Amino acid sequence: MSAAASAPGSAPGSRPVRLGRISYLNVLPIYHPLEAGWVSHGFEVVSGPPAKLNGLIRAGELDLSACSSIEYARNPERYVLLPDLAIGSFGPVKSVLLVSRVPLARLAGESVLVTAESHTSAALLRIVLERVYGVRPAYRDCRGPVRQAMALGADDPAALAIGDEALALRGDPRFPYQLDLGEVWRDWTGLPFVFGVWVARREAVAERPEELAAAARLLVESKRAGVAAIEEMASLASLIYPKLTRAEIRRYFGRLVYDLGELEQQGLSRFFQCLAEHGFIESPPSLDILGRRQGIDSQG
Repeated sequence: MSAAASAPGSAPGSRPVRLGRISYLNVLPIYHPLEAGWVSHGFEVVSGPPAKLNGLIRAGELDLSACSSIEYARNPERYVLLPDLAIGSFGPVKSVLLVSRVPLARLAGESVLVTAESHTSAALLRIVLERVYGVRPAYRDCRGPVRQAMALGADDPAALAIGDEALALRGDPRFPYQLDLGEVWRDWTGLPFVFGVWVARREAVAERPEELAAAARLLVESKRAGVAAIEEMASLASLIYPKLTRAEIRRYFGRLVYDLGELEQQGLSRFFQCLAEHGFIESPPSLDILGRRQGIDSQG
């Protein structure tokens, strides 16, 4: 693997660029080349679930980070999108699931336990249940992981699980009815769904434009290196997650989208429109991508 020629934040006396890393399996191909030294960098890396990273970059404690798509939609004045980086799917994703003890039609008015780790997935769940299935459950927020809540006695008829937790629950016999939110979005809209994006704080870009541009390029380089070595990523992940076979992990990676191309941008804009229609945001923002400075207006 070739290393980058320069590393942002590595100049003498310069503060390292602070980078947020989602602590889920799905981003391993993006971050592992950085962490393994395939791509040299000077980042200060902070890990956590999406909701934590959203709060950190909103508070100015990160310069650039993966974040929930809804975080950008709610605060577009704070961020610019990094080009060519996203985490999404065009169809089943397997790691964003509604798991239910009863058929979906019987969830009207029933309690659904919702993870607090991803606000994007929680909003998407409400949108598709109402728009596609005509069901309006009562949602109950869960402070921590849903499996932890279940272990402590939560017996809600259904739950929203994301990331590694969803991968663990997808074969759980207690939940014979499951809804893959990536799949239902694709079937409904014909578009990919973008669960997460990478953003830079506008203030950081204004203060350190060259370093932030270099940091964005390094992340894209790392993504390309990881995707090119996807078989190695699957083998590594099978050691980290022994409950999943290498074949399962390889299929999982194969369902993911790591780009922010034209179709992904259309899917993201369609989601932002839905957020506005359902009252999550006042109006759908344009997509302001670093280095392009030409927003792509949200459209129906």
